[in-house]
Amino acid sequence: MQIITLTTDLGLTDHYVASLKGQLYGASTEINIVDVSHNIQPFNIAQAAYFVNNIIRDFPKGTIHFLGVDALPQISIGNPESNLYPIVMKLDGHYFVGCDNGIFSLLNGYRKAEEIVRIDDFSSKFALRFPTRYIYIPTILKLIQGEQLSEFGEPIDHVKKVFTTQPILEQNLIKGSVIHVDKYGNVIVNITEKLFNEIGVGNPFTIYFKNSQYFIENISKNYYEVPTAEKLALFNEAGFLEIAINKGVSGNGGGAGSLLGLNVGDTIRMEFHPKGSKDNIDSLFPTE
Repeated sequence: MQIITLTTDLGLTDHYVASLKGQLYGASTEINIVDVSHNIQPFNIAQAAYFVNNIIRDFPKGTIHFLGVDALPQISIGNPESNLYPIVMKLDGHYFVGCDNGIFSLLNGYRKAEEIVRIDDFSSKFALRFPTRYIYIPTILKLIQGEQLSEFGEPIDHVKKVFTTQPILEQNLIKGSVIHVDKYGNVIVNITEKLFNEIGVGNPFTIYFKNSQYFIENISKNYYEVPTAEKLALFNEAGFLEIAINKGVSGNGGGAGSLLGLNVGDTIRMEFHPKGSKDNIDSLFPTE
């Protein structure tokens, strides 16, 4: 049974996802389709890559991952530098199918790809108008049938690179940004635990949000270290800073996103107070 994961920005209010699955099941009954998410913000390849990077390790080698976000190829004879081709990448035993729009460069370890092939079959006159039906699904079916990647098209040794927003480092300060707000209102920030340890070196710190009346001064190990409806910060399973409210869903205080007024792209400041600094000394003798 072949596993296929789907990550798209198609949403669930229209028929598009059902049509996609129907085309796959119509061509092969020996498949198991897993929805990663269809609610990716339109054209937001960074969000899609964040989701996919978090699930790859949970699937067996040989899994086929369809990256259906901003996946419309762009082919122009007059301006080949701007072309965005459909490609297949084999990485750590997994297969990734999608448009070379930069998303492949956001996959963890992409530089260690075992094989990358540019799909060159545009025989259908509708291929560039409806690439999912006429390019991506046929490619997935070829993988299911065991065809070698060398038969798909031209081998290439690189993918289009994009650079997502990175934390800004200043003296005793990390400026991060919100990269995702999940169903529970938990706010994911692009500050990793590794960066936190390297910059903070064990010093006290304060996490500030755009609403200055809210701040956090410690990292929790789990949500239950604070009372219900209280804010907290922790590093999630993927190693990113997460701002949350313990059981803070609608009707129970609200999630961190709504309560703190945080959205994707907002800035989060993490200020460190080195030993001997005024801020550090003042914290030892708080005023009444």
